[in-house]
Amino acid sequence: MDSERCNVKLSVYPSRGLVDEKFTVLVQKAPPGFQMTIHALHQSEDGNSLEAFAHYTADACGTINLSEDPSMGGTYVGVEPMGLLWSLKPAPGSKPGIRLSKKNVQTPMEFTISVYKGHQTEGFVDQVQLACVVVERWYMAPGVRRVPITEGGLIGVLFLPPGSGPFPRVLDLWGGGVDLLETRSALLASHGFASMTINYMDPFRKKAETTEAGKIVNNQYFETALRVLQQHPQILSSSIGMLGLSFGASVTFKMAAYSDVVKLKCAVCISGSHVQPVDGSVADLIEYCTKNASKIRVNTDNQVITRDLLLPIPTDPTMKVDVGRVQCPLLLIVGEDDQNWPVSESAQDIKEMMERAGNSHLLTILSYPNTGHLINPPYSGHVLVSTVTYIVKPVISLWGGEMVAHCRAQEDAWRKILVFLMENLFVHNSANTSE
Repeated sequence: MDSERCNVKLSVYPSRGLVDEKFTVLVQKAPPGFQMTIHALHQSEDGNSLEAFAHYTADACGTINLSEDPSMGGTYVGVEPMGLLWSLKPAPGSKPGIRLSKKNVQTPMEFTISVYKGHQTEGFVDQVQLACVVVERWYMAPGVRRVPITEGGLIGVLFLPPGSGPFPRVLDLWGGGVDLLETRSALLASHGFASMTINYMDPFRKKAETTEAGKIVNNQYFETALRVLQQHPQILSSSIGMLGLSFGASVTFKMAAYSDVVKLKCAVCISGSHVQPVDGSVADLIEYCTKNASKIRVNTDNQVITRDLLLPIPTDPTMKVDVGRVQCPLLLIVGEDDQNWPVSESAQDIKEMMERAGNSHLLTILSYPNTGHLINPPYSGHVLVSTVTYIVKPVISLWGGEMVAHCRAQEDAWRKILVFLMENLFVHNSANTSE
C-alpha cells in the first residue's frame, strides 16, 4: 500500500474554472490493471455533503483518463468526463433531499477529488486516500461585477462582464420555487452578457394574505426591471433579451407578446407554458397553477406516486398568451418527461399559433427525450422530486426525467442557449457600434 500510495498521481485540469467548463481527471503511475475508485465530495454552504464515485481499472501504462476510460460502476457508468459532478448524491448522514446549489456566487464551489484502492461503494471517510486534489468551480469569472438593484421597488442583482461595455443585456427569471437565485445570471455575465435577476416571489408571499393578494407583482414590476436595464450606462439600450425557467418562462412569454415598454430582441423559455390568465398578476398565475397541487400523493420515501398534470391547454383565449404577437426570435426548451407542466403540449400549441400568425420562422424548439422540468446549466445534476414553497405552504413537486438523459440535455441546451443569445444580441450589436 505504501508504494502504491506514493506512486499514484492525480491531476485535474483546469483545477479552477467556471461551473460549465469541463475538466480532465487523470490518474497516473498506478500499477497496470490496478482497480481504483475515484470519488468526489462537496460540502454545501449549509454543511451537508454530496458525493459521487466511479470504478476504474488502470491500463497497461498505469493510467486512467476519465475523458476516455469507462466507469465500470458507481454513481454513473461509461465514459462520462463530468460524471463526478452531475451524479452527486447526498452523502450518508446528510439531510435528505439536498442538491448541488450555490447561494453566494462570489465564492467558489469546492470539490475534493480522491483516489481509493479497489472498487469501493461506501465508507470513504474511513478509508485512506491514495491521492486527492481540490478543484474550484465558479459562477463568476474574474472581473465580473455584482451590483445589487433596488430601483423602482425591485429586489434584484445585476451582473456586469469585465470591461467598460457597452454590453448586451438579459433579464433572467427563475421559477416560482425560489426568491432570488444568482447563479445563472452570474454565469451569463461570465460569458459576456449583462444579466439581471430579480426576486418576484418574495414580494408576492409578503402580500399573499392581504386583500391585494400579491398583485403588486404584475407586468409593471417586470417592465420596471427592463427599464432599469435599458437605462444603465454600460448596457446597450437597443439589445435586450429575456430568459425564463418555469414561472419565469410564463412571464417571458407575456413580456415578449404584450410589452410596449421594451421590444425584446430575443427570448428563451425553458420548461414553461404560455397558458396563464393573460390579464392577471403573478398571484393569479400561481393560483391557477397550484389548484391541482392537493392531488399529488407521495409514499413514505417522499416519492410521488400519483398526480395530475397542471395547466391543461385551454380553448379560452383569455387563458393563453397570444404568441402570434411575438416579433422576436423565440427559443423553447422542452423536457419530454416534464412531470410538472405539460410543456410538450404547450410547445405544440405555440407552434400552431405562430404558424397561423405567420411568424413561425421566429420559433426554435429544442425537445429532449427522458428530460424533466429543471433544465439548469450543465453539471448541476438531476432532481426528480423536491419540496417548493409557492405561497406559504410547501408542496411536493415531481420534476421528471432520467438522470443521464437529463444531464446531457442540460449540457446541450446551455450551449445552444449561449449561441442563440450571441447570434441575436451580439450580432445586433455589431451593427450598432455608434451606441
